[in-house]
Amino acid sequence: MGTIIHLELDNSQPERLDRVLTKLMPGRSRSFLVKVIEGGNVRVDDEIVTKSSVVVSSGQMIDVEIPPATGQTVESQNLPLQILFEDSDIVVIDKPAGLVVHPSAGHTDATLVNALLFHVKDLSGVGGEIRPGIVHRLDKDTSGVMVIAKNDLAHRELTAAWGTDRVRKEYLALVYGKPRNPKGTIEQPIGRDPSDRKRMAVVESGRNAITDYVAVGDMPYVTLLRCSLKTGRTHQIRVHLKWLGHPIVGDPLYSGPQWRGIPDKKLQKALKSFGRQALHAERLRFPHPKTGEQMSFEAPVPEDLRELIAIVQGK
Repeated sequence: MGTIIHLELDNSQPERLDRVLTKLMPGRSRSFLVKVIEGGNVRVDDEIVTKSSVVVSSGQMIDVEIPPATGQTVESQNLPLQILFEDSDIVVIDKPAGLVVHPSAGHTDATLVNALLFHVKDLSGVGGEIRPGIVHRLDKDTSGVMVIAKNDLAHRELTAAWGTDRVRKEYLALVYGKPRNPKGTIEQPIGRDPSDRKRMAVVESGRNAITDYVAVGDMPYVTLLRCSLKTGRTHQIRVHLKWLGHPIVGDPLYSGPQWRGIPDKKLQKALKSFGRQALHAERLRFPHPKTGEQMSFEAPVPEDLRELIAIVQGK
């Protein structure tokens, strides 16, 4: 059994049940409360109600049972986790490459969620059944900064801020070749690749996507780019840089054996053997969900990417 909350409507105009509960329980999102209603966890005048559209009014009694956090059904596992910051509302981590964010059909354990449930003791099961607190995602083989909400209100506020100019996401990407313009903006819609459902692509029917980029450092055969996202589409940087003609080194979906055309054998070998896409979420800025204060965090470049950059630079 979960937590039961007793509510008595007072001086309220007749209104839909989901809207009333959203007003009376501001720490819970409307989508969460709709699921609670549809799950048979709400009684109005001692009768179970499963439709959010039911109209309630002053004088009625409402009992809401908040079910136990379903995210806690996922096994906690003592996996290495680099925590950059933590308070009662959020935890900011440096995700290593190779770590899947949440359990799925192909990855039932040893994920970030499993690690979070072990290391973060006051993490509530928000954001979905097996995605407690997950506000945004990094691909398995992308490293770097992530923020996780520790309660429903924090999750709701961070989700609302995502995709606005209140959040800034900066990545480092090592790409093949040299862009014609060392600085620019890619604004191309992204959607599911019609020829391969596992990939995304620039397609006319896709969703608007904007990526700013600037070259940092002078290297032979490859370029290190700093990319800033103004939107957050699946595989956005990887797809946009491929569309630009400069795919990310080591990207298994959007790149190929471009290393073959590089005459420097040492560099060719290093690029060929790099075991993941050379993409790192370096910086993340966002407003604190409770105070609104702008917070900024940085994850150092991981050792494998740092070593590859050093080889490219001839060090």
